[in-house]
Amino acid sequence: MSAPEAPEGPRASLALRLGASATAGIAAALFALACANLPPQQLDDLCGLFAEKPEWAAAAERARERWGVDASVSMAILHQESRFRAKARPGWRKAFGVIPIGTASSAYGYGQVQDAAWSDYRERTNNRHAKRDDFADVIDFVGFYADLLSRAHGIAKSDAFHLYLGYHEGPTGYARRSFDQKPWLFGVARKVSERAAGYAAQQHACPYPRRSESST
Repeated sequence: MSAPEAPEGPRASLALRLGASATAGIAAALFALACANLPPQQLDDLCGLFAEKPEWAAAAERARERWGVDASVSMAILHQESRFRAKARPGWRKAFGVIPIGTASSAYGYGQVQDAAWSDYRERTNNRHAKRDDFADVIDFVGFYADLLSRAHGIAKSDAFHLYLGYHEGPTGYARRSFDQKPWLFGVARKVSERAAGYAAQQHACPYPRRSESST
């Protein structure tokens, strides 16, 4: 029995070209997706960060318009929580100090949001498909949570220090002043506040995004 002949002619050539194009397209899409999830290189320069990831600038501006929280505050919180790593998780709990037995909490993603808080956000905003490793969803969550804290406890939306205490402890913990039992947390909140102030100053020199003059 003779071996089948290799396909010839223009149709075969076109099929090969289409196959190669489809493979290249899939590879390019996967590469673009991987790059989109990489943290930015310019962590300390908000202008450089947003120039590197303009889609983040657009998401930050949408969140500001919706919730009244400036990007400088939201981005400072996210920097503290994950350094902008999409898949960030807390450290592992260990039995006897050496055997990993699971993560310390359900916190996950850019904002280190726990399961219950994320479910509440999706329910209240009717954003049922929101993901904790999607930057646009998470920066919207930060705005939502800051708005919640502002309404519940009168925290100014420009007050990164107290917003971070509330973000870390939750509305109930903030009301109970649970942070008083965690002296180290005040130092972290000060870092967030200083970073927010630095980001806010940088925004004067760049268009990503425009600052809100009405955020309170």
